[in-house]
Amino acid sequence: MKVNVLEAHDRLQFLKQDQSANVFQGAEDCLKVNSLSLALQDKCPYIYIFAHPRTADDGVNKVLYWQPRLSIPKPQTNSYLFRALSKTDIIEVCWLLPPREMWEQYEKGKVTEDNWTAWSIEQFKNNRNLLEKPHPDDLPEYQGKKILQQVINEHIQKIRSEKKPALILNGNMWSTPRI
Repeated sequence: MKVNVLEAHDRLQFLKQDQSANVFQGAEDCLKVNSLSLALQDKCPYIYIFAHPRTADDGVNKVLYWQPRLSIPKPQTNSYLFRALSKTDIIEVCWLLPPREMWEQYEKGKVTEDNWTAWSIEQFKNNRNLLEKPHPDDLPEYQGKKILQQVINEHIQKIRSEKKPALILNGNMWSTPRI
């Protein structure tokens, strides 16, 4: 079978743009729609957006989970991290780390070469402390914990005033406790 190089290149470009758009749409949704993210942004000038794919309940498909955070998490493979200025559209990439078995696909000269991903992999392998280093404008850890506690307390107070079943913070999502 003869492959049309121009058609293959066009399909690859579409795939890269589509995947990039999906990732950045997820980051934007976490920034602008997620209730925990919005509450944290009311009290902090920035927010980290941590994403990690997991296998769905059907055992086949992948689900990308998005978590707003006030501090930088430990870098891990198969994860993405962004830092956004609160209540803006300014989002910067901190890292894009695919699963370890896919690292070779992002090397220079490969069809799926990607500069951000290649840089992230290189830093993860040889300079992980750079990926773990907080941004110069980040709040100290104790202030981040204080803000998170304030958000939790305000949420509990709101629930009590509405006399609804209590919701708890489960990871970084609000959920009804199981009895």
